[in-house]
Amino acid sequence: MINKLTFITILSFTFLFLIGCTKNDNIPLKTQLSQLPTTKPVDNKINRPTEVRPLPGKLNNIPMINSNSPEWLRDEGILLSTFSSTEKAFPHAHLGYPLSGKFELFDHHYIINQPESKTIYLGFLVHNPNKKAISLNISEAASNLIIAVPNSKSKNPLDGSRASDAILKGVRDSYFPSQITLQPNEYKLIMNKSIDTLGLPRNLNGRSSHIRFESKEIGSNTPALINFASLAMYGKKDSNGKIQPPTLTQWRQLLEKGDLAKPRDKTPTPPQKTEGNLIYSRVAGIQQGTKWQTDLTNSGKNYLKIPQDGKSLSFVISTIRKSTLGTNQIQSANLLTRYPDTAYEAHGNYGVHYDLTAPLFNPYSQPKTVTVAIETSLKSENNQVLSFDSKSDSSAVFSGLVRLRYLDDASLPTESYITVKQSRGQVVKPLLTLNLKPQETRKVRVDFLYPPDSTPPQVLTFTTNPN
Repeated sequence: MINKLTFITILSFTFLFLIGCTKNDNIPLKTQLSQLPTTKPVDNKINRPTEVRPLPGKLNNIPMINSNSPEWLRDEGILLSTFSSTEKAFPHAHLGYPLSGKFELFDHHYIINQPESKTIYLGFLVHNPNKKAISLNISEAASNLIIAVPNSKSKNPLDGSRASDAILKGVRDSYFPSQITLQPNEYKLIMNKSIDTLGLPRNLNGRSSHIRFESKEIGSNTPALINFASLAMYGKKDSNGKIQPPTLTQWRQLLEKGDLAKPRDKTPTPPQKTEGNLIYSRVAGIQQGTKWQTDLTNSGKNYLKIPQDGKSLSFVISTIRKSTLGTNQIQSANLLTRYPDTAYEAHGNYGVHYDLTAPLFNPYSQPKTVTVAIETSLKSENNQVLSFDSKSDSSAVFSGLVRLRYLDDASLPTESYITVKQSRGQVVKPLLTLNLKPQETRKVRVDFLYPPDSTPPQVLTFTTNPN
């Protein structure tokens, strides 16, 4: 039995509690009660002891045109131009950085709330500034809408990595020629494609493009200078009211008279600032490096010793400032030139080809089972532990195609492509399981183009199963 004093005391605290809940008279008491904090859920965090290593090697020196800012288009304008600023209406819109020889293009932009009466086009314009004719070779090329329009044949309705995935497979879309010739001072369009939004929620869509180029003087292997511009323009209606792609003349007029496309992205945090909020912003410039190819081995050895039973070893992928998983390695490509209000580095290395070979060595006297996985752990700066969430249900932060090449347990050469889609902290299944004999060494090659719209970092993990 509760005595009278105790009952009065409980009633008094209850009354004061309810008065506190009704402090905002505009919110019904029932609603406020429903918003009270609930019991803290059981922690789903899994800490796995793992040796986390920096990735050996470095990016190559091949330049890449990286056009990802502004990420969201709202109007026409210049996205990126390597042309000279001379005789241009808006000199600040041109980087004055012609390229030559081998180079790549990564171009990735969205548009939202596009008027139904309009369709925006993306145009890739090239120009020969030399006194001799040149050739521009295209070895791989792809350009895709990021969201498949209604009634399309696409099996994946949302995928920003399709263009980069195609490059991994060595594809050159039939839309793109294998070679074009440019006479002195000649301009040509490499691409003139729309971002279709009709029938999509909020009239939202995007286009992602990836192309590998090589420019040469005609009749020789001498690299030749070439100018490039990525431009955005609304199609023009013809006499019948049908929207038509902009013409070469119209694209040239935009190049000469146009300003940078808007709205601009957030201004990035300078690299020297290490405290407070860090704004990476989006990239618009020429980065140094298109491929990170390396062997994963122990120091001074030509093999990678597999971990002990039940242990894991990871190598970091696409680490950025303030997010290195305890390795202090920043893999972001340097920018040779950039627009002043855009990212200082190629954060995320979108479109960079990671090509990693691990000669796995079993030094033990018993057979061992080893798994290979790409993982997206929770962020931390501890290089001895990776953390995961057993009930992770957040949106995907890594989504792209991964290629595996190896000898299977029957010593047969095997190649497979696997689509990897992960949320932050998700516990994932391995991509590959191998059974290594005592003293056996077997190479596993894992490669992929770092997928656009993904959020770094990730790790490549090797685990030896417990006996």
